[in-house]
Amino acid sequence: MLSIQKIINFSVTVFAVTLFFGCQSNFKEIQRINVSEFMASGEADSVNLKYTDSGKIKAILVSPKMMDYGTVLYPFTEFPNGIEVTLFDQNGKKNFIKSDYAITFKGTDIIDMQGNVKMTAEGGQYLETEQLYYDQKNEWFFTEKKFKFTDPYKGETKGDGLDFSKDFKRINFQKVSGVINEAE
Repeated sequence: MLSIQKIINFSVTVFAVTLFFGCQSNFKEIQRINVSEFMASGEADSVNLKYTDSGKIKAILVSPKMMDYGTVLYPFTEFPNGIEVTLFDQNGKKNFIKSDYAITFKGTDIIDMQGNVKMTAEGGQYLETEQLYYDQKNEWFFTEKKFKFTDPYKGETKGDGLDFSKDFKRINFQKVSGVINEAE
């Protein structure tokens, strides 16, 4: 025969298991209620944006897809399928940049380009890295990632981290190695 102690232990176990599964079901429902949809407030395909200042084109941005998250707490614009950017300086010289992904947070004037970032300048300079930031306001580029920078006159430089002006006149290298040709 079952003793009273075994009956009480069995009853408590059954009650605890029932309570556990009942709470788990309610917990999942509460999680579902508290999840807010994180959806883009705007979406565009085949984007071709031209940025002008005083009637002059300063930049052209081309992307297969642009998603705008302007209604979230920290608004941003995302280019999930990459971008191609052409930057123009005051003399009309161009820099070309391509990346697999890009994002810009509103109010920062900084574009974060990621994945197979390649930059080519009309002067022959070429940069490869996995991530490159562009400060639009100061016209300044920077990265802390590994990079390979090639200048047709000064040689090839590799390292971790660099920053430079849009026209490549000022370049700050960090943790570098490579062969740099001296100016003649």
